[in-house]
Amino acid sequence: MSDAKISVTFEQDHDRLDALFTTFQQQKRKDVAKAKDAFVEFKFGLQRHIVWEEDVLFPKWEENSGMAEGGPTQVMRTEHRIIGECLEAIHQKVQANNPDSDLEEQRLVDVLKSHNMKEERILYPSIDQVITDQERAELYQAMKEIPEERYRTCCGSGLA
Repeated sequence: MSDAKISVTFEQDHDRLDALFTTFQQQKRKDVAKAKDAFVEFKFGLQRHIVWEEDVLFPKWEENSGMAEGGPTQVMRTEHRIIGECLEAIHQKVQANNPDSDLEEQRLVDVLKSHNMKEERILYPSIDQVITDQERAELYQAMKEIPEERYRTCCGSGLA
């Protein structure tokens, strides 16, 4: 990770994840192996993104802003649970080699679109405003130190 602002790093990760999900959607009826690979990378990446936020970013923002109870991070955590449910519904179809996941995908896209917009327009810029350069470096270091098994899970295990 770099010295970039939190908003830049996390928006770039949103874009990377969006591209992976688009690849999955485009390939699921054409090249199942390619679609599955894209989905697995998307799933692990999104899970990592959520762990980074919930374990590292949100606590620091809550500490520095003084807004924990009922604040925006509480809303984000609730939405993360919904995102996880959507992700698992698609995952079950991918596991079964069932490309008929359009409804599940649309639900995920709808939730992510609103969720990401709130993060990108409100939360990430606010985080950038309330942390020092030193704290940002510490946040990035803490993210690097999160073990893969915290987010690289599939079917309740660390396997793809």
